Amino acid sequence: MEPLILDVHGIHEYQQNRYPYLLVDFAEEVIPGVSAKGYKNLSINEWFFKCHFPGDPNMPGMLQIEAMVQLCALTVLTLPGNKGKVAYLTSANNIKLSKKIIPGDRLDMETELISWKRGIGKCKGTGFVKGETACRADFTIVLPDILEEYAVSSNK
Repeated sequence: MEPLILDVHGIHEYQQNRYPYLLVDFAEEVIPGVSAKGYKNLSINEWFFKCHFPGDPNMPGMLQIEAMVQLCALTVLTLPGNKGKVAYLTSANNIKLSKKIIPGDRLDMETELISWKRGIGKCKGTGFVKGETACRADFTIVLPDILEEYAVSSNK
């Protein structure tokens, strides 16, 4: 499949997260079923900077992971038949938060879909600020609509 370039309006076509919880501003390259690259520009006006932490604003670690999850979800949501479906994070492992992300930073992200079977995706992502690794994680996402197709029914 051809790589896609998605601005915020294009992202809205494929996934359900919206402001203020959409944590991807631009998807520079989405290769359906394979990988995605994109970024989030962080301004002082982000909702979480006011409370995390007063006097020392920085992006919470789990929101860093969520940003990578949202970006990587585009790799499955751009596959035929998945447009607009809900994607859930079910696990995150090997999390490494190595650089504080502050107002004015741009979080560049690279994600990869390692495997995709029956609505379950094994993924990995890395976030960078000014070329330095800021965060990384392995995670699993699911599309419940597809998962239900494979559920064992108990018709007795």
